[in-house]
Amino acid sequence: MDNIKIKKLDVFAKHGVYKEENVLGQKFVFSAVLYLDTAKAGVSDELEDSVNYGEVCHFIREFAEGRTFKLLESLAEHTAAVLDRFPLVKRIDLEIEKPWAPIGLPLESVSVQISRGWHQAFIALGSNMGDKKKYLDDAVKAMDDLDGCRIVTVADYIETEPYGGVEQDDFLNGCIAIDTLKEPEELLDFLMDVEAQAGRVRTIHWGPRTLDLDILMYDDLVMNERRLTIPH
Repeated sequence: MDNIKIKKLDVFAKHGVYKEENVLGQKFVFSAVLYLDTAKAGVSDELEDSVNYGEVCHFIREFAEGRTFKLLESLAEHTAAVLDRFPLVKRIDLEIEKPWAPIGLPLESVSVQISRGWHQAFIALGSNMGDKKKYLDDAVKAMDDLDGCRIVTVADYIETEPYGGVEQDDFLNGCIAIDTLKEPEELLDFLMDVEAQAGRVRTIHWGPRTLDLDILMYDDLVMNERRLTIPH
């Protein structure tokens, strides 16, 4: 994938474990690689078809100056919000250097590097209790409202017969495609919270449920863990 590189952006901000760092501040140096498709901009020669790296630099500076974090790791994780702010950026490699780190020893710099990006996931929705459509609609809205999550497509809901031999009402089922910054286990935790808010209880295997949310696919990931199997 094409990329735009930002090298050695100096920002004076107040981050660190020590109180003095949060009061006096110090220099931080940001470098970023923004991954995107530049083909359209290359043909059109229009800035709107690419990412304005000047705006990215100002966003990073304003973000770093407007908050205080103890750890570089946390500063880096939150600065990756560049992905939310600039939708054409599919992935970011980010390094934050701390050249004035107060360790009492001579050093050139310490730094933290992270890589974050959008993932494509498909989520199955099902309900066979109460107002089924409302449960599914509310789940879709919860995912759309989640930071680091974008709804791509919502399939039409369909009715299906129950599976598993337990006598119960028919299901209303659907599927949505999302882009997400969440890792699989983070996404699972969120979906389980949404189920709990809908009053989901797990008392009968294959039994009736107010809301059932499953991660069907996540990029091309294949995993088989105790809590999570993908593809599902």
